[in-house]
Amino acid sequence: MSNILRLRDLLKQKEITGKALAEKVGVSDNTISFILTGKTHPRPELLLKIAAALDVDLKDLFISTKPHKNPKEIIETIKNSIEDLEGLYDAVDKTS
Repeated sequence: MSNILRLRDLLKQKEITGKALAEKVGVSDNTISFILTGKTHPRPELLLKIAAALDVDLKDLFISTKPHKNPKEIIETIKNSIEDLEGLYDAVDKTS
């Protein structure tokens, strides 16, 4: 799980030490250290506490496993959506 957990990045981003996080969630410094190094995996209850302590959504603790679209694909999807909406608008406008 350590390869999909963003805990180290979030601690750095939030400027919180592992020790401070451990105190906030009620675990030992070693527990957080072991999670950060991948020696142990946090239980779901602990993940919820960590998310709350860092003020992030639970999903933000993880790296997305969904493949990312490249910018050209995203733009093409938006263009197609706009065309679909324009077609729908024209259809509704003709019936009015």
